[in-house]
Amino acid sequence: MTASAAQPYRVVFVCTGNICRSPMAEVVFRDLARSAGLDDRVVSTSAGTGDWHVGERADARTLEALERRGYDGSRHRARQFTQEAFANDLVVALDRSHERILQSWSHAQEDADKIALLLAFDPQAHGVLDVPDPYYAGPEMFDEVLGMIESASRALFRQLEPAIR
Repeated sequence: MTASAAQPYRVVFVCTGNICRSPMAEVVFRDLARSAGLDDRVVSTSAGTGDWHVGERADARTLEALERRGYDGSRHRARQFTQEAFANDLVVALDRSHERILQSWSHAQEDADKIALLLAFDPQAHGVLDVPDPYYAGPEMFDEVLGMIESASRALFRQLEPAIR
């Protein structure tokens, strides 16, 4: 599928509560599109499998890690993944537990086929498929997770960019 100004390519990143990993991925991917001059052709959003944090800002440690790397995550508000989110072109899970949940929620093969693991796009991940949840860790883990997300997001963007252009 290719993107156009009328029909941008839509990617949703999914983690557990939509306050740590998936907001990072959303912001990083949006920045990659902006830097490539394709921000009008790409829509990057995020959601959580759970509803615990709906309406909340991203975790303060997420926002701080993003800011340290020059990103702005201040507009983020957590939301829960719904069946309507399968209208996105690509549904990117941050770990295999999210992937399993999303697969169980997909009602059609077309929806299931849209689900991918973020780290599966990154050859630098060396077979690691799960972005660890930094929620119960310190700020340094948020920085480490952001680095993983940046690397995998760059690899994903490189793969999608020809279709988006």
